[in-house]
Amino acid sequence: MKLNYKSYNLELKHTFGIARSSHKIQRSLIVRLEQDGIVGYGEAVENSYYGFTIEGMIEKLETIRPLIESYSLGSPEKFWDFLNKYLDDYRFLHCAIDIAANDLFGKIQGKPLYDLWELNSENMPMTNYTVGIDDIEVMKNKVLEFPWPLYKIKLGTNNDIEIVRTLRELTNSKFRIDANASWTIEETINNSRRLKTLGVEFIEQPLAANWWKEMEVVFENSQLPVIADESCRIEEDVVKCVGRFHGINVKLVKAGGLTPARRMIIQAKKLGLKTMVGCMTESSVGIAAVGQLLPYLDYVDMDGALLLKKDIAKTHDIIDGKVILSKLSGTGVVINDDF
Repeated sequence: MKLNYKSYNLELKHTFGIARSSHKIQRSLIVRLEQDGIVGYGEAVENSYYGFTIEGMIEKLETIRPLIESYSLGSPEKFWDFLNKYLDDYRFLHCAIDIAANDLFGKIQGKPLYDLWELNSENMPMTNYTVGIDDIEVMKNKVLEFPWPLYKIKLGTNNDIEIVRTLRELTNSKFRIDANASWTIEETINNSRRLKTLGVEFIEQPLAANWWKEMEVVFENSQLPVIADESCRIEEDVVKCVGRFHGINVKLVKAGGLTPARRMIIQAKKLGLKTMVGCMTESSVGIAAVGQLLPYLDYVDMDGALLLKKDIAKTHDIIDGKVILSKLSGTGVVINDDF
């Protein structure tokens, strides 16, 4: 395979805030793999919380360039396993390579991945639209500016319930809450009672990622389902979520790509957990890959590209929360920029 890559500074429509940080520019790395004249694309974003920079990922990518360029792609799964001993601590980079490999493989086979996986693309979940933390007036304007049937509201402030109550006055849309590990046990249990009356569907990652014992208390007492995010990064985390969360939110970059994410989802379903796939603020290259997993899922958060001022690619149509999957082979992405 031939390897190429390019980094981008993706500008967001609004500053995007969560409990621990905010940003207006999202740096992203696009990986390009080519074999026999066919090209696949993958993406990984920079993330300070998990310690991955564009420069660090590129430096690591160059060290394994000979391994990639001497490899002839057959199965993306075998390719993922082959690279894993070199990329175990570089899940974000592994994700970009794995998405590109899956996109390439699907194009070689001439089918979308969901067809290759023999998935039924009917009755798929809607995607939410995320409202990041900001002043209440700014958050109100975001809702009014982007009418949507399903919102994810980022919380982790001193007036979380007031925020939700204020936004509820603007819309009858369903709400999801993401606390990004910022609450205590007591806050979570108390907030769950109040949020339930405000039309909230579930709470995502209320406690710190490693508070497993504390999550058992929340699990037993919360009035709303709780979904793991920061607590469920890799395959080994899935089983630990049983009895502590009602479901898991898999992020492709944290898992290391489509290959392990798909295994995590299948495992979670067998364990009786609800399944969700989320995204970062990323381009349609990453969102295209998320879409391939939709038929597996109970919930999805694939609004990353909707938050951008300008996308670098195009893929599945998203209309009022409903996702219409691309019929193109691979992940279904078309790059607007040539490199």
